[in-house]
Amino acid sequence: MGGVTEEDRKKVLKEILKQLHEGVPPEQVKERFRQFLEGVGPLEIAKIEQELISEGISREEIQRLCDVHLAVFRERLEKQRLEAAPTSPIGILLEEHRMLQQITQKLSVLAEKVQSAENLENVKEELAQLRRVAEELLDAEKHYLREENVLFPVLEKHGITEPPAIMWMEHNQLREKKKQLKGLLENAATINFQDFKRQLGELASAINNALNSHIFKENNILFPTAQRVVKEQEWADVRADFDEIGYCCFTPTHLISKVEKPAEEKPVLEGILQFDTGTLTKEEVEAILNTLPVDITFVDKDDAVKFFNKAEKRIFVRTKAILGRKVQLCHPQKSIHVVNRILEAFKKGEKDVAEFWINVGGRLIHIRYLAVRDKDGKYLGTMEVTQDITDLKKIEGEKRLLDWKG
Repeated sequence: MGGVTEEDRKKVLKEILKQLHEGVPPEQVKERFRQFLEGVGPLEIAKIEQELISEGISREEIQRLCDVHLAVFRERLEKQRLEAAPTSPIGILLEEHRMLQQITQKLSVLAEKVQSAENLENVKEELAQLRRVAEELLDAEKHYLREENVLFPVLEKHGITEPPAIMWMEHNQLREKKKQLKGLLENAATINFQDFKRQLGELASAINNALNSHIFKENNILFPTAQRVVKEQEWADVRADFDEIGYCCFTPTHLISKVEKPAEEKPVLEGILQFDTGTLTKEEVEAILNTLPVDITFVDKDDAVKFFNKAEKRIFVRTKAILGRKVQLCHPQKSIHVVNRILEAFKKGEKDVAEFWINVGGRLIHIRYLAVRDKDGKYLGTMEVTQDITDLKKIEGEKRLLDWKG
């Protein structure tokens, strides 16, 4: 339709969402949807989604709109095969998607076999295979983590924020279904077999449908959008971060051999400390160290006290007078031989940690000595980390982020 503006499209999308919300079947809104989005690419769709959410439409509603969009244009999108180098981040994700679809197909086949059985004893082999399938599905966690912690942040830097958020929401929905599957299979012997079959069939169908829908959205909207907005030089960083997080048990090994990232010299502003994982000012570093809920003291390779943080509730007294002092002189005479043994073991590379816990004034104090080494394993010194763990030992159950009350 010539002359259709982005505002026109948003208006129609809102009307379609309202109709869907009121229970109008998706089939009835498909044609109108098709007319207004014919010729609109994945990037444009992503931007319209973002604007709709910024105007108050929930991500759940946008997710429903995505489903209609895919239903309308599935045939056209399937013809537009996404091209990506096999060892590129997108290439790896695409191959993992293909493997995941094979796993869910196996899940469906096995679940169907169980439906025809009369009792659990007759499907012992299928049950063992189902448990392996459940483990493979759970191992897809690294696939999700790479998307959530690498690809999504890069897209966000380019202004694409809402499509990743919707995909993350779907990841969490899939996580919950896969946990339910694992729990069901673990407790199969304790459940009425007819109930087990029903629950297994429902879960297998739900996982298969949700995963296939999710993969279709990523392959045909999210990934093409990423290819359009992410710059070529950024992909090397993305691949390096992928390697650091790691891959799934089913990721083909020939795709994930380590890729050496070329060294890149970046100008560093005065007063900024450049680390492998980011930049901080001296003020930020000091504030971070002092905010940690632990006491830290660093002893250099020559056994001299070189630094301590100023935690709000320090357990053991530290003053600037100890800076440069040999660590042996900071301990009672009767324990110096143990201190020396620990330091010697660290220097020789025989040990990396020594830990102790003591009662001080009715509080349980955990003390750890940690060998500090450079990337080549060369000994740089020892860090003492002291923490009051009295209250931590009382923790039971769970307290999630959503439970927080300000």
